Amino acid sequence: MEGRPIDMAFTYHSNPPRELLDAISPALSFRVDLKTGEGFDEIVKTFGQPDIVVNCAALSVPRSCEVDPDTAMAINVPSSLVKWLASLANNNIVLIHLSTDQVYEGSKSFYREVDEAVPVNMYGKSKLAAEEFLRQNYRNYVILRSSIIYGPQTISPVPKSLPIQWIDGVLSQGNQVEFFHDEYRCPVYVGDVVNVILAVIQKWTSGSREINWTLNVGGVNRVSRLQMAETVATCRGYNPSLIKSVSASTVNRGVVSPADISMDVTRLIDLLGVIPIPFKDGVKLTLGISATT
Repeated sequence: MEGRPIDMAFTYHSNPPRELLDAISPALSFRVDLKTGEGFDEIVKTFGQPDIVVNCAALSVPRSCEVDPDTAMAINVPSSLVKWLASLANNNIVLIHLSTDQVYEGSKSFYREVDEAVPVNMYGKSKLAAEEFLRQNYRNYVILRSSIIYGPQTISPVPKSLPIQWIDGVLSQGNQVEFFHDEYRCPVYVGDVVNVILAVIQKWTSGSREINWTLNVGGVNRVSRLQMAETVATCRGYNPSLIKSVSASTVNRGVVSPADISMDVTRLIDLLGVIPIPFKDGVKLTLGISATT
């Protein structure tokens, strides 16, 4: 990509993120409704036809998906996006689609991309349906099955709580907090997700003319919710006695949550050369703690 001019635009659904617009000006923004497809035509009129599309849009709160499965399917399966891309004269657009580790059942450790996907909740089912839709209806795609994405607050603050910041906040109050010891993930630092997307784009622009990949995008460490909290406590110097170990089975969250959806990221590293950073290092970056601390 070096030396090539890059034009960038992004979409939103509710309110335009002013802080982001100011930070990355002169990028363009467009309001798009993924359920109806309204707004896509304006992109072509003002911005032109894209060469690369990164789809991060989703109804990603599992309980919300459980309560409203129709909306979850309408938003998470990118049918209107694919229909729009298919209507463009440029038929060589690569679509990078963010999926989730929750497509896996959660009954074993370190899932590989070739393992059967058997989601246990509506969020996972809708994201798996999206993957299947892309494979059947689109030519050039890369599906990125991400784990919990963590990192610093964004330029335009996200409305939902961020995982590391939430743990830091509750522990900083000095009260004992419960964390699950038997629910495992491979949290991935946001900078690594960005590096993966850039590496895919580099592959695409360097000569690849057809690409159909499904990749696990997780961190290199399999950690429980308890271990995540312990890592934050260690980095901050909090009293470890504040962290109480409990089983996920003791809490009704209104949605089934897979027990162990840790992922093997060997294929990601082999194909793209991106090695995710260790969880502890990512926590320090998130909290602004020196790596030498």
